[in-house]
Amino acid sequence: MAIAMNDKVLTEAFGPTTGSRKIAKDVALVVAGIALMIVAAKIRVPMWPVNITMQTFGVLTIGTVLGFRLGLFAMLGYMALGALGFTVFTGESAGLAYLAGPTAGYLLGFVVAAATMGMLARQGWDRSFGKMVGALVIGNAIIYLFGMPWMAYLFLADKGAAWVFQYGMGNFLVGDALKLVLAALVVPGLWKLVGSK
Repeated sequence: MAIAMNDKVLTEAFGPTTGSRKIAKDVALVVAGIALMIVAAKIRVPMWPVNITMQTFGVLTIGTVLGFRLGLFAMLGYMALGALGFTVFTGESAGLAYLAGPTAGYLLGFVVAAATMGMLARQGWDRSFGKMVGALVIGNAIIYLFGMPWMAYLFLADKGAAWVFQYGMGNFLVGDALKLVLAALVVPGLWKLVGSK
């Protein structure tokens, strides 16, 4: 069944839509999404109060551009590489022990946030700056909703609530806001380019 243009995510707006060529395109998009996540995790931008990576930018834009299904596959593939010991995350550690460490909740949040962004994109939230900002706020909130409770479980008793907030969320809010604006400009801008073709 053909998907109406208004119901498409960005990567469905071009290329083959049926058959083996579409399967090949989908596989290539998932691999590209995983590769983008690896690169985004390693980019460090000097920022106050902490350097920021482009990891959450990657999560939210990949989910938006690829849609629910392919975005979910890309995130699960990324997590699987990390679980197998490949250093695909922001640090130099990987493996199952890393996936159970302080960032475990955030990594799970990445998967849920990417899938949610794909669903919102299917509803057209990625077509304008304003709606894209709303979708990105929801996506960011999901990441923190999964990440902060695990941080609190690990550190609240020893470090206290202020420490958990600062190192679990507070230090990253300025960087998140900048990445949100960037993604809210990029994705609707790409739609305008597609529309002009």
